[in-house]
Amino acid sequence: MESRSVPRPVLSLMLVVFGLTTGEFVIAGILPEVSADLAVSIPAAGRLVTAYALGMIIGAPLVTTVTARVPRRPLITGLITVSVLGNLASALAPGYGVLLASRFAAGLVVATFFAIAIATSVSMAPAGREASTVAKVALGMNLGIVLGTPIGTFVGQHLGWRSTFAAIAAFTVMALALVLRYVPAGPPAATGSVRGELRVFAGRDVQLAIALTAVGNVGVVTVFTYIAPLLTDVSGFTEDAVPVLLLVYGAGAVIGNLLGGRLADRALMPSLTGLLAALAVVLGLFWAAAESRALTATFTFAIGALAFAIIPGMQTRVLATAGAAPTLAVAVNAAGFQVAAAFAGWLGGRVIADGPGLRSLPLTGALLTAAGLAIAVHSLRRDRRPAKTRSQSPTLDM
Repeated sequence: MESRSVPRPVLSLMLVVFGLTTGEFVIAGILPEVSADLAVSIPAAGRLVTAYALGMIIGAPLVTTVTARVPRRPLITGLITVSVLGNLASALAPGYGVLLASRFAAGLVVATFFAIAIATSVSMAPAGREASTVAKVALGMNLGIVLGTPIGTFVGQHLGWRSTFAAIAAFTVMALALVLRYVPAGPPAATGSVRGELRVFAGRDVQLAIALTAVGNVGVVTVFTYIAPLLTDVSGFTEDAVPVLLLVYGAGAVIGNLLGGRLADRALMPSLTGLLAALAVVLGLFWAAAESRALTATFTFAIGALAFAIIPGMQTRVLATAGAAPTLAVAVNAAGFQVAAAFAGWLGGRVIADGPGLRSLPLTGALLTAAGLAIAVHSLRRDRRPAKTRSQSPTLDM
């Protein structure tokens, strides 16, 4: 466990996260095939992404609360089984309505599983290595975007889009077998009442931690949502160059994720504060130099690295502040990220259509990230206050 290699239990959980992430994002790559086969418009096919995200947002508090007293092994088995069935139902869906419902069902369990995976991995981590262990689990998300989505798209284009969902289901079943082999059994995430679980959200530090995730990510997600037109219409790249630059972004994401975990192990809130400040600066530089293709390529890598470097620390911060209900808090935190992503898509569209235009999106992202930085600075100052002072007004002082 002390080596830099990924322990088998953590690797098993990471592979499931890889499968779930691929299932979330791959639909973007096979939209034309789905649209043509089911005779629906591209915007209607795009709502399949929204259905999955809504499943995550609704399932985060609901599924996590309902299953809080289920022991770890049957809970993990049940959550993954629902995901597998959702993907199989997607592969066999006779029409658009069933496919929409199956994507929603598959998304219901994702936030809860992610929270269980993080809490389980942290419980097995050596002291002082919690954040880097979270980063290893979160690496499954990076790889799902960088590798899983292109592979799933290739499968869908050559074997049919239904084969993509069948392949995801088969892969997730294999990952489940590894989880059952290597992840030890454990007690339920909670033993108290539902009201007691929900009481954790009354704590100001938990509120700030979840707000930090939502606000700290919305700026960079706004930029990433519209990265393709930014690269082509503003920076002058050809459409053929976009997939290459997305791989550059993904390479930065993998490196940044692992680096961010190690930095958070050493100094959680100081490192998060520094990384958010760096992200705001890089987004601002991206805006200033967007017409330079060489600088844009460099900043694309840097944005990917910094965007994912902040994630392990944010997840660890939620765990550290949640106390008696860490699993529920992490699940709600994951849902908060989905809400931020949905808001980012809407906001970016408004900036482009009714605001200063596409060119200004990186600057908008920088300003939003600065708002997240303000929350991080405030949280850091709270941490440095005497414990007695903080305990006197835990929910009133902002």
